[in-house]
Amino acid sequence: MNRLWAILCFVAALAFAASPFFTGGFDGFDPSQFPAPQDDPPVQPSGYAFSIWGLIYLWLLAGTGFGLLRRWADPDWAPMRPPLLVSLAVGAIWLPVANVSPVLATLLIWIMLAGALVSLFRVGDTDRWLQQAPVALLAGWLTAAACVALGLLLAGYEWLPETPAALIALSIAVIIAVTTQYRLHRAPEYGITVIWALVGVIVSNSQPFNAAVTLLALLGIFAILALRGTDTE
Repeated sequence: MNRLWAILCFVAALAFAASPFFTGGFDGFDPSQFPAPQDDPPVQPSGYAFSIWGLIYLWLLAGTGFGLLRRWADPDWAPMRPPLLVSLAVGAIWLPVANVSPVLATLLIWIMLAGALVSLFRVGDTDRWLQQAPVALLAGWLTAAACVALGLLLAGYEWLPETPAALIALSIAVIIAVTTQYRLHRAPEYGITVIWALVGVIVSNSQPFNAAVTLLALLGIFAILALRGTDTE
């Protein structure tokens, strides 16, 4: 079974990484996909921030490939594979879904986040840069992305104005990130990736300047950085 899980994770990582080539990539929902078009939503990071997907894809391929070739029978790797498989398998179909339905895509990205977080908490103590680091990056970006998707739904379906929707969604992201980083006491790559997303939000809200969203993003960054003193590695 260990070999099977290792194979499935690598295949899912391949499918996940290949999905942008068949869908044209993704740098945010199309504004017209919402009843209230989201042309410049304050919750969404600047476009450059989405480039982190390239690093995530490559690192996941390296990690799952190494795990398959060299650590398929290692019990230290076994617990993290099933939830990671869930996240990657859902991720492999996420882009085509996102091009059709923001609502369904939001549901799926929260499932991806749940799988990635469970996997991150289960990662072992060996091969940190190939077992822990890629999962931490995935979980960190999904923490931000899932909450951004939620904020877009809140504003795009006119349940809330754009700025309050952004503040609620980003607050949830910060709470998840701070709680996760504190309970992990490791995997700084997770917090750094969330910070990357929050910096992207700050850049996105620089023109026109949105003081409330910028301040919340800055507070989130400071809170995550403050937790570094509690980490064990």
